[in-house]
Amino acid sequence: MAMFLELFLGVLTAMGGFVEIGELTFMLNAGSKFDYSLLWVVAIGTVGIMVYGEIAGRIAAVRGQGVFNVIRERAGIRLGLLTLFAATLVCLLTTAAEIGAIALLWNLLSGWPYRWLLLAAFAFLVLVVWFLKFGTIERVFGLFGLMMTVFLVAVWKMHPDWSAVAHGLVPTVPALPPGRKLLYAYYAVSLFSSVMLPYETYFYASGVVEDHWTPKYLRLNRFIVIVGFALGSLLSASLLVIGKLYFGHAQVDPSLPGTAAFSAASVLGRAGLWLAVGGMFFAFAGAGIETAMSSAYNIAQFFGWTWGKYRTARGAPRFALAWIIVFIAATAIVLTGVDPIQVVEYSIVFSVVILPLTYFPMMAISRDPDTMGVYRNGWLSNTLGWAFFVVVCIAAVAAIPLLVMTHGGQG
Repeated sequence: MAMFLELFLGVLTAMGGFVEIGELTFMLNAGSKFDYSLLWVVAIGTVGIMVYGEIAGRIAAVRGQGVFNVIRERAGIRLGLLTLFAATLVCLLTTAAEIGAIALLWNLLSGWPYRWLLLAAFAFLVLVVWFLKFGTIERVFGLFGLMMTVFLVAVWKMHPDWSAVAHGLVPTVPALPPGRKLLYAYYAVSLFSSVMLPYETYFYASGVVEDHWTPKYLRLNRFIVIVGFALGSLLSASLLVIGKLYFGHAQVDPSLPGTAAFSAASVLGRAGLWLAVGGMFFAFAGAGIETAMSSAYNIAQFFGWTWGKYRTARGAPRFALAWIIVFIAATAIVLTGVDPIQVVEYSIVFSVVILPLTYFPMMAISRDPDTMGVYRNGWLSNTLGWAFFVVVCIAAVAAIPLLVMTHGGQG
């Protein structure tokens, strides 16, 4: 019974914690600009995050190590430090964007000054991480994030052309003018990155260690990753469909979180509006906590510090100081007046650049029989892992040139 409850809560938490401000922004924009033609990218990215999430969780359960323990061991100090710096920068930018998104939501509801709400969001997140246990944080924000499923209901109520939706899952490039083809490629890379954000594997693997999983949990690990991420991806895809059905027809800019809530309200009324706003709040807050803690996990694991949310701040002082500093720095970024949506766009693009540096050491150690023993990669994990590594490398090489050539997705 306890294992079934763990399984059930794990799947729901993985689903509820899948969407964050970057994914919401890019999904809605992609749908409004290119209809359903980028759904296939979401599907491919989902399989990729399943593959690497399962590998990261398996390594953590077998060896009791997080991702950056593995990176230091396999990549060495110099390349490892480069990866750590890049990952910390991406997590910092993402945390800043999530804090900004929370403040924008609160501003929509209250009309209070945005900058004061940024400080309130900062205080809220710090107090949550300081006082709540890891399992409580994971469950509360993941489960309440399930209010985002209101967008699935909204899609159903909007009655899309399901044959056109299914056609969007087939990898094809639509006939577009040359300039639009570059923009299409930019959104393809960005959507792929938003689904495969590296902090998801950092946080998930660290959570496996936090929860003291052992090899007996490997089936649970596989099931949670596959089912939870698949359902979370379904939720993401619903945002892309809404982007086409609601924003594409109305020619409304879907960049701000508030406009996304109006899409649910358009078919579900006031209840849809409040569920959408509530779901986005818990999704953004959960992502902000995950990215800040991921930075602290990564730094502590790489330098061999004592770490863990199950420890008190006195028991792991450098770990606690690390996530507090990330929250402070992230808040300082958005207090400068920079647009949080622009911040998240850059963080999404730079995320895909560091994916090869993250996943190569994981692939190397997960296939090593001396390290993993009988729990090393099977033929399917190996084949999929290396196949996606090639895709990740192509996306990483293309990301920054596309960002420049499309002026940050502006065309």
